[in-house]
Amino acid sequence: MTTTASTVLTSELLTSFDASITDVANALTMPPVIYTSEEFLQFEREAVFAKEWQCVGRADRVPEIGNYFAATTASGEQVIIARAKDGAVHAFSSVCQHRGMQVVDDGETGTCTKFTCKYHLWSYDLTGRLLGAPAMERTVDFDKKDFPLPALKVEVWKGFVFVNLDPHAAPLAPTLATYAPYLDNYDLENTVCPGTFTLTDLPWNWKVMFENFNDGYHANKLHHTIQDFCPSDLAAFPVDWTPDSNVIFRTNGYIHIDGGFNATTKALMPVFPALTDEERQRSTFALMPPTLCFGTAPDQAFFFIIRPKTADTIDVEIGYLFHPTALDNPMFDYLLEMSDAGVQVFVKQDQDATMKSQRGMHSRFAARGRYSWQEESHVQFNKWLVQRYRGGWPV
Repeated sequence: MTTTASTVLTSELLTSFDASITDVANALTMPPVIYTSEEFLQFEREAVFAKEWQCVGRADRVPEIGNYFAATTASGEQVIIARAKDGAVHAFSSVCQHRGMQVVDDGETGTCTKFTCKYHLWSYDLTGRLLGAPAMERTVDFDKKDFPLPALKVEVWKGFVFVNLDPHAAPLAPTLATYAPYLDNYDLENTVCPGTFTLTDLPWNWKVMFENFNDGYHANKLHHTIQDFCPSDLAAFPVDWTPDSNVIFRTNGYIHIDGGFNATTKALMPVFPALTDEERQRSTFALMPPTLCFGTAPDQAFFFIIRPKTADTIDVEIGYLFHPTALDNPMFDYLLEMSDAGVQVFVKQDQDATMKSQRGMHSRFAARGRYSWQEESHVQFNKWLVQRYRGGWPV
């Protein structure tokens, strides 16, 4: 790939990233154009999304053999996630290898023994292996084993399903190891998720979403009063982080035990019983770029799966995870409604801020600002991005 005179992917832009990956006390924010340019998003789809581990949902959506769901990755690929007869979760393309028809509709979920393309009835098993191809006996040298639905690398980590389009991708779990100890006492594989909901066409760039999610600086400024129990000055960042890590996280302490992001500022659901007193007095906020934002509180975990649509719009799937005993409370549905109502206050404030930030990025007066020490996560995210931008930059 070569650059042209009209491209934004210039050597000058690549060099300009250097100012955003120094220490937080000296760093500048990233150039506004990378949040607004459609060309830059297309570059990211290949240089970042197509090469990194993308979260597509929770493994509890496919608890039994034969269960499946379909999803579109952030890189635009239509994929099927299925639990096969070997008991493992498999991921493979949904594009029929005959004429390219989509075998399973986007968002479809269900249970089956095989997938059949409706166009010409080519059928595939739960691992993507081609089972049947009618009337192909006269086709020279045709062998069914040569035409499976292309497999994707897949890993299940803490109950989340990740896929990677790169067949040579290194395993995911070792790159998340620094964050794993903060989650051990949540036993996330055995939590309950009472469904998810998706917000569509939110008007900001995917990186704006990531930055806002892990921004300790705005915690009790934008969210003053409702988040005063979890103030910005109690944010802390790991000191041994490197861009080879696929998780960027911070902890944020509380001023009282068992805080909660709702009107009471206290936990509403059962506190995870294995948590230490230290863990009951903090939240964690983590980015697993390029698709998953994840956080914890004493009584729940919460996740946002990000899917960019344009440079200016994203879809976000949101879900909560609770200890299984939460369902034993006959008031569970009411408590969930209260908990979600509290979260929605934060969401509405964040949506207003991120929408206006995205608008500002389009202005001729958009600046490359400076960071507070409470924004260390942003500089780490910059470093993660720039390492991958450099690896995929056109010459």
